[in-house]
Amino acid sequence: MFCRRHVIGGILSTSAIGLLSLTGAAAGRAAAHPPLVAAAASLRSALPEVAAAFAAESGFSPRFSFGSSGNLARQIRQGAPFELFLSADEILIDTLAQARLTKDRGVLYALGRLALFVPRGSPISPDRGLAGVSAALEQGELRRFAIPNPEHAPYGRAAREALQHAKIWDAIGSRLVLGENVSQTAQFAATGSSDGALISQSLAVAPEFAGQGVYEVIAEKWHSPIRHRMALLPAAGDHAKRFFSFLGSAKAREVFARYGFSDPGEE
Repeated sequence: MFCRRHVIGGILSTSAIGLLSLTGAAAGRAAAHPPLVAAAASLRSALPEVAAAFAAESGFSPRFSFGSSGNLARQIRQGAPFELFLSADEILIDTLAQARLTKDRGVLYALGRLALFVPRGSPISPDRGLAGVSAALEQGELRRFAIPNPEHAPYGRAAREALQHAKIWDAIGSRLVLGENVSQTAQFAATGSSDGALISQSLAVAPEFAGQGVYEVIAEKWHSPIRHRMALLPAAGDHAKRFFSFLGSAKAREVFARYGFSDPGEE
């Protein structure tokens, strides 16, 4: 229990010293535990680069939890301690905002692109796009084909729409392998567990996948726009707010562009 002493001759009281000690300890804990950010799996390669640029300016870097946007939104509803949510599906942000689980509707930060990724040795001709997938299917050479689970992954829904547009959704059904998120789906193709996959362009160009195969971007008109929206959550602190602002900066957009994301302002 603190003693009640007054400031005498410019010397801090015992109470003031105790208060400063508590404030310093709280600051130390905040520095030791940077904000936890929920981020769509399509950002797994791009976001660490953005965070590195941010750390060079701010001196700290957020922690990330990557997953399908649908699963991350479910975790937020269940009380996960996130301070910022970067979704690949703006509808999820809208739904959370209506439930007052975000500060507001946030902002669009990127437009994603769907890509056909084909590993080395695959029977699929990547330069033919989904026509190559259809040909391999008709010739009986396609064993497995991977897409993110459309139930909770935005790129999975886009993949389903693209396959429906190409009129091969029903025929390919028995050969589909569903990834928990777009990152796991890319792993299926890169490791040879599937003959090809529909994933985000951002992962197709990532160093860990770029050397494992080739990719072809799917025409945007073949699926609904993949609109990435982000929003701060009620628990967001100053560090999370600063990172949120940085994500709209020219430096961040430069990184996103290298990974195939379009600026929403160019929509």
